[in-house]
Amino acid sequence: MISCGDLMIKVCGLTRQEDVDLCLSLRVCLTGFIFHPASPRYITPENAGAIDSGTAMRVGIFVDQSPDEVRTIMKTARLHLAQLHGKQDVEFCQDLGREKVMKVLWPDSYPDEKTFRADVDLFSPHTRFFLFDAGKSGGGHGKTISSGFLAGLKMPKTWFLAGGLSPDTIEPALAVCSPCGVDLNSGVESAPGVKDHDKLRRVIDFLCKTPK
Repeated sequence: MISCGDLMIKVCGLTRQEDVDLCLSLRVCLTGFIFHPASPRYITPENAGAIDSGTAMRVGIFVDQSPDEVRTIMKTARLHLAQLHGKQDVEFCQDLGREKVMKVLWPDSYPDEKTFRADVDLFSPHTRFFLFDAGKSGGGHGKTISSGFLAGLKMPKTWFLAGGLSPDTIEPALAVCSPCGVDLNSGVESAPGVKDHDKLRRVIDFLCKTPK
């Protein structure tokens, strides 16, 4: 899998071929497409399937679809992974299959680290990757994680850090935790679903120069 050193880079909320082309030239290893109709970054499965993402893994973001609906969209959009960004439970993950699941958790939504770790342990056998997002639900809102749970975090799974990562926030975010990968979205946009090529280059240039 393509990566920037040891750090995996995922760019989410993609809607345009020219943005995906830039991602590939910058060694992005996961491309994300949002299939939640309420999102300003929503893309139809057919349009996502028409976008060429080369050898990068293709990830679909799902909020409230059924497992059957997710499978149908994954086939149409040619996806490798389903990023479960809603209240999907362990049974939902099992239905899709562990190797096809990226489970989202929101550290800021937990009252303490023990409760957070309980959910990590619960979902670990049923997910390929974790993604820890800012806020208490949803995503793409430009916030960074405020919880201190991620400092020195030891994880049984590959995990991605998400939430408002931009040229201004990426360095302080990585100063307090050591993710396996980062998820870039609203912090590298000029408008929802339209990536700012300068911002994206600046963040990835920093990541590629930063030892993991």
